Amino acid sequence: MQADIKWLDDPEVFRVGVLAAHSDHLFYKNEQELEKKENSLIKSLNGVWKFHYSKCPSERPADFYKSDFDSSGFDEIKVPCHIEMAGYDQIHYVNNLYPWEGKMYRRPAHTLSGSHKWEGMFSEAAYNPVGSYIKEFDLEKEMSGKRVVICFEGVEQAMYVWLNGAFVGYGEDSFTPSEFDLTPYVKEKGNILAVEVYKHSTAAFLEDQDFFRFFGIFRNVTLYAKPQIHVEDFWAKPVLLENGNGKLSLDLRLSMKKVCQAKVEVLLQDEEEKVCLNRELVLEKRKQEICLTMEEAEIGPVKIWDNHSPHLYHLLIKLYDEKGELIEIVPYPIGFRRLEIKNKVIYLNGKRLIINGVNRHEWSAESGRCIGMNEMRQDMEHILANHINAVRTCHYPNQIPWYYLCDEKGIYLMAETNLESHGSWQNPGGQNSSWNVPGDLPEWKEVVLDRARNNFETFKNHVSILFWSLGNESYAGENIAAMNTFFKEKDKERLVHYEGVFHNRIYEDRISDVESRMYATPEQVKEYLIHNPKKPFILCEYMHDMGNSLGGMASYIALLDQYEMYQGGFIWDFIDQALFVQDEVTGKKVLRYGGDFDDRPSERSFSGNGILFADRTEKPAMQEVRYYYGLYK
Repeated sequence: MQADIKWLDDPEVFRVGVLAAHSDHLFYKNEQELEKKENSLIKSLNGVWKFHYSKCPSERPADFYKSDFDSSGFDEIKVPCHIEMAGYDQIHYVNNLYPWEGKMYRRPAHTLSGSHKWEGMFSEAAYNPVGSYIKEFDLEKEMSGKRVVICFEGVEQAMYVWLNGAFVGYGEDSFTPSEFDLTPYVKEKGNILAVEVYKHSTAAFLEDQDFFRFFGIFRNVTLYAKPQIHVEDFWAKPVLLENGNGKLSLDLRLSMKKVCQAKVEVLLQDEEEKVCLNRELVLEKRKQEICLTMEEAEIGPVKIWDNHSPHLYHLLIKLYDEKGELIEIVPYPIGFRRLEIKNKVIYLNGKRLIINGVNRHEWSAESGRCIGMNEMRQDMEHILANHINAVRTCHYPNQIPWYYLCDEKGIYLMAETNLESHGSWQNPGGQNSSWNVPGDLPEWKEVVLDRARNNFETFKNHVSILFWSLGNESYAGENIAAMNTFFKEKDKERLVHYEGVFHNRIYEDRISDVESRMYATPEQVKEYLIHNPKKPFILCEYMHDMGNSLGGMASYIALLDQYEMYQGGFIWDFIDQALFVQDEVTGKKVLRYGGDFDDRPSERSFSGNGILFADRTEKPAMQEVRYYYGLYK
């Protein structure tokens, strides 16, 4: 297949050659590498890449992916990094409007009359910046001769990938990993990887979150080689029983380079490395891909996982070849907890769940949404110090290490799918769902289901996830109802959240396990709760900490004692979105917000709603948070 630039305009083309999403597990070739946390089967491609910026598709170097292309005139760019933060294009913040509003008229394909496809909307646009990336690499010795995959953990917003002149694939979901099989094209030495990234595609209509609109390769890029037998995917299903014992079952998907007899050992250890479970599974079917299940086994008694005692067990999956030699070992931390709704109240481990939450964007004042472990650890320190026990990943999947950190520290997650189409139904002119996406449009169904699937399959093993969220501020229709059905059919243990049914009550019995609202007053919350409501109530956004605000928090906290069905909420939001720049007059390093970069349209300082300043110092409002959340810690 050849790459087609017209895919940018077509909502029904969103992944070409992208491998199926799978669990976010690490793997090692032996116990020695596991113990040292060193992996000879992985190679990072982070670092300096060759780079060319073009204002629009027609000006891009279209043949840059060819092996004989002369890239001597290219610049250099660091990966990961937003292209705007490297000095190209324009830094732009906007909330619910689409970034082109007021400059050009666009509507999502197949909306309004239902027939207009808007061909050329992005592929022929006079402004749709393109980043052309080139990276040369050699395979490490241990990777040679094995199946080789490349993983892009985050690329905004649409990307085409070539290796050694051959087209590999196309992907759009900016905030979940996109992986491609390089095996047919890769060489031991002198590989030329080419990646073409577009700022806008039809994905832009689905990624209208309240944030700075960056593009580029902004998360890690990694090569990995699969051993002869490899765990492609697994789902560990630990369950806490009412008697205090635990149950564990396991679904596995394995692949083989060559068909052979194999054996799987499943080992579970507690925090003191005491063995709680040891099972052996023999692969009876001989084929290159095998799905098998470890039937439910009871373990007990187990230590529970919650915010106060986040006990984790160590799961090890070991693969052996027909000679009995260890081929691969997969470690994963799991926890035992029980989540349920009884009498229209959410309970965790038999106790009423109270959410002392925040909405958290990934953010750095130095590098935008391109963050690392240092920023994540700082965020966690502030969360733990101020009695915050829950995070909503507003409004996209976060970097993988954040979920592990929340497992470790006992932070409850509302794991949001990468979806917000705010500007397609609500704007300064009011509500108008006539061109809302995904809506009921069949052409937009598969793309949002794909995003839900990516979110679920990647993070399904994390005990910290209590809620799957269908996205944010995208109204409600048949396609979001289909997303809800997907999560409910796949995962019986977790709850599904979506706020948008508040705006379209037709779907309240088909979408979301909870009544979720934004910025309802305490009186509005009471009004819902006193009329024999159908669902427990969560404020997915409240308090809106902009400027000198967060007063009146006591009125919300008081509701927790008055109404069992009120389960708390998530403050908007955790950290200001602002960037350090050098002031032109004073020469000092200062923080600047939306609108300070001549960016239009812009909601300007609306990007500053955090209980932390963008440099991660606490605002005075944090004292209020610490006191009131501390009452229910």
